[in-house]
Amino acid sequence: MRRRTRTFRGRPGFTLIEVLVVLAILMGLATIVTVNVVGRQRKARVDTAKIQISELSNALLHYQIEQGRLPTMEQGLEALVRRPSLPPVPESYPPEGYLSRREVPRDPWGNEYVYVVPGRDGAPFEVLSYGADGRPGGTGDAADISSAEL
Repeated sequence: MRRRTRTFRGRPGFTLIEVLVVLAILMGLATIVTVNVVGRQRKARVDTAKIQISELSNALLHYQIEQGRLPTMEQGLEALVRRPSLPPVPESYPPEGYLSRREVPRDPWGNEYVYVVPGRDGAPFEVLSYGADGRPGGTGDAADISSAEL
């Protein structure tokens, strides 16, 4: 009786080297995609901060027109969503406030916006985000974003 032996020669399949080459190519592509996505996410956060600062600036101008003055630094940006309790208290304050939402937004990095009265270079006010690092100064996505520069 003859024994049959199975042979794997000539059967289709991939070698270990071929599989490793494909994995290396896929990892390279994944790295490129990840770097591009992170870069765009950083830019999107900066753009979001600029839009929010613009909205806060418009609300402050609306407040100034209706109330005859800007909120004080002590009243802060909260004066845009709630009638201030600190003097000078507005006599007529709209029930919906001056923002479309009932809370002052935080910047895209989770920090509070900084409100300064008066602002730089003779501006009546300034609204700032200190960027990704949450500290004054910085470069890239950690750079300050100011209403004075928009």
